[in-house]
Amino acid sequence: MTSASSGTPRAPSSPVLLWLGVALLIGGFFGHFFAARAIGGTYIAYRDHLAGFVILTAVSALIVWALGLRFWKRRTDITIFIVGVIQAAIGVLVYVQRFSVHG
Repeated sequence: MTSASSGTPRAPSSPVLLWLGVALLIGGFFGHFFAARAIGGTYIAYRDHLAGFVILTAVSALIVWALGLRFWKRRTDITIFIVGVIQAAIGVLVYVQRFSVHG
């Protein structure tokens, strides 16, 4: 008879990684928000940029979640941190790309 704790030991979650991931997600959101504001601040600009943020977050979260099932089970802090890093990078990219939009 095996006990529930006979598997590999679980690494402790890091609240620092969790909150850093949340902060990076917020930063990614503001990248999209300020890019929409910079290209005119119309309803359509905000709608498209914020919908893009939501869709990109959902897709990247699904991909990272699937990888997490394989490589770091039960470590949501790592998953949120990686999604935050991805979204912050995309947010910076979207904000910088706004300079190439000609209205």
